[in-house]
Amino acid sequence: MATPSIEVQAGDRSVRVTNPDKVYFPQAGITKRDLVEYYVTVGDAALRAVARRPVILKRFVDGITEDPFFQKRAPAKRPDWISTARVTYPSGRSADLVVADEVADLAWMANLGCVDLNPWPVRADDVDHPDELRVDLDPTPEASFDDVRKVALLVGEVLTEFGYTSYPKTSGSRGIHIYVRIEPKWDFGQVRRAALAIAREVERRAPDLATSAWWKEERHGVFIDYNQNARDRTMASAYSVRAVADARVSCPLEWSEVPDVDPSAFTLRTVPVRLAERGDPHEAMDEVAFSLEPLIDLVARHEEDGLGDAPWPPHFRKQPGEPTRAQPSRRRKSED
Repeated sequence: MATPSIEVQAGDRSVRVTNPDKVYFPQAGITKRDLVEYYVTVGDAALRAVARRPVILKRFVDGITEDPFFQKRAPAKRPDWISTARVTYPSGRSADLVVADEVADLAWMANLGCVDLNPWPVRADDVDHPDELRVDLDPTPEASFDDVRKVALLVGEVLTEFGYTSYPKTSGSRGIHIYVRIEPKWDFGQVRRAALAIAREVERRAPDLATSAWWKEERHGVFIDYNQNARDRTMASAYSVRAVADARVSCPLEWSEVPDVDPSAFTLRTVPVRLAERGDPHEAMDEVAFSLEPLIDLVARHEEDGLGDAPWPPHFRKQPGEPTRAQPSRRRKSED
């Protein structure tokens, strides 16, 4: 007989978990209870990646074999300890999003079916100025994971040359994410242009391996998705479990691990052991926040060389200085 609910201790709070025996990962035999207990076990490290950040709830209420739905507003019925922050979307509309302040919040979100955690790159006290620059390496279908590793190492070199300390992690899928903590002084548009400048610099150094091309028909190798820094774009945070059959985790890495890293080694079952034995490679991330000025200067140099803005995501209004937002093949057909 299925257990209707249990109480899970998360820090100083007891969190009610409904339908704990519901299977979320059929192939791995992982239940909702397993997911909740995972987030409690890795709680401090997972919280470091989302603390005081507005979070979009991506809910797999029937497990990973069914499509999730995105809840961009905090549920009206929620524990009184759950706080919120108001954010503004590109459409101009606003909403109150859940903010994670403690480990119990992670357990509560997991009970809602949030397999992975998807925070904005801002803090609740300043939702318009990111404090996190994100580099998202997204391989094209023909690219290998070895290509991803090579591009990640090159991104790390570029960031180091510009004076930044950066923190890599597996995406939990086919990619790698790289983070830099920045001072919250620049708006989303400026941070996005800084990410575009990084993408172009990496592409310049390895044109056969990396690309900043927004349109899929123009891409090759590993796409550096600069638009992940635009307002309302989120990425799965460090220690997030991903909706893949083996319950793979987006796992923080030391840079020395990147050349040989195997993403399949990091799962809901293995990561707590790794964390207990080795600690969190991203533990020092909040110690230093860097200026964006070196990359702002690179943007200016690109502008002088004729490299202006690049296409924005489709749900954004046309931006000043943005090139034509249409697939190159369609533009050519319209010109014929």
